[in-house]
Amino acid sequence: MLNIVIFGAPGSGKGTQSEILIRNRGLFHISTGDVLRDNIRRGTELGATAKAYIEQGQLIPDELMVSILADVLDANREAAAQGVIFDGFPRTIAQAEALEDMLGERGTSVTLVLGLEVPEEELINRILERGRLTGRSDDNLETVKKRLDVYHNQTSPLKEFYNERGLYRAIEGMGGIEAVAQRIDDELNHC
Repeated sequence: MLNIVIFGAPGSGKGTQSEILIRNRGLFHISTGDVLRDNIRRGTELGATAKAYIEQGQLIPDELMVSILADVLDANREAAAQGVIFDGFPRTIAQAEALEDMLGERGTSVTLVLGLEVPEEELINRILERGRLTGRSDDNLETVKKRLDVYHNQTSPLKEFYNERGLYRAIEGMGGIEAVAQRIDDELNHC
């Protein structure tokens, strides 16, 4: 079982590279952003709670996110048999520890953390362009700056957390989509 955390700042290409991994490796994909946006779109109680945090550029509380992930994994055991790509989670050390516990309870663990590294100016440009193309309401300059501040203050310490466990692999996130995908594939071939 290959359990991958795809890690990086907003706009680093996590979703795009996850799609390629799904296609090439047959992994089950859990995007916390997609799960939350779906709940917001459907007007669920979770969606209303999530929307309030997202509009402020804040992270969803750890306990809530871990519970959501456990439910998604348990509901998709067969689809996740080859492995899982965790996209957008964990975002804090507490979430990483909770993910370790949750996976451990299911007899598995994180195999590798792929860190997509992209300069901040490029991240901002990518997110604003994505917002222009898709109409995502959270892809505006004010929210992007808040999301990047949250990333730098709360999420980037995960790099060291996973480095200490020998799981973190830095992936140059600049260049064409296929070039980045090839760098990821090369890294996975060494697992």
